[in-house]
Amino acid sequence: AGSVAAQESPWLVRARAVYVDMHNVDNTSAGLNLTVDSKTIPELDVTYFFNKNVAAELILTVPQKQHVYAGSADQGTFKHLPPTLTVQYHFTDLAGYKPYVGAGLNYTQITAEKIGAVTLSDKSIGGALQAGVDIPLTKQVSLNIDVKKVYIKTHVYSSGTDVGILKLDPVLFGVGIGYRF
Repeated sequence: AGSVAAQESPWLVRARAVYVDMHNVDNTSAGLNLTVDSKTIPELDVTYFFNKNVAAELILTVPQKQHVYAGSADQGTFKHLPPTLTVQYHFTDLAGYKPYVGAGLNYTQITAEKIGAVTLSDKSIGGALQAGVDIPLTKQVSLNIDVKKVYIKTHVYSSGTDVGILKLDPVLFGVGIGYRF
């Protein structure tokens, strides 16, 4: 088993479909009742294994367009790009599946705002937590199920004045395919 593990590549790439469930909390002094829509997005991640248990994962997607609501009224949209880097621990001694947990940082860049009378800050840096499992289908291909909690917040400005914070803090539910080189 040791010689097989030594020959295994340290690189793993996954493609996932991810449902982003926004957990909106509007902490603005103006009581704007802002929310951002939930949606399904594509995700790609690249994982590098330092050893059989410890890995780093870079989680990527394309810029996402989100709708902003005040109550039920659509106020407009913004785009965001949320790359996330986590360090993971993989439990490798279990037969038939390989669970993992991870923690790291998310950097979200917010652009292309078209949101009526308010604007948003252009970036957010926050923590990220994840848990998942890889279920081997072949020696190199696996089915992946993953859940992440990402902490994203943005300052809200009205007429140039900071009126508070909108916390998005989504939970991401993903399923996809992994390929170990």
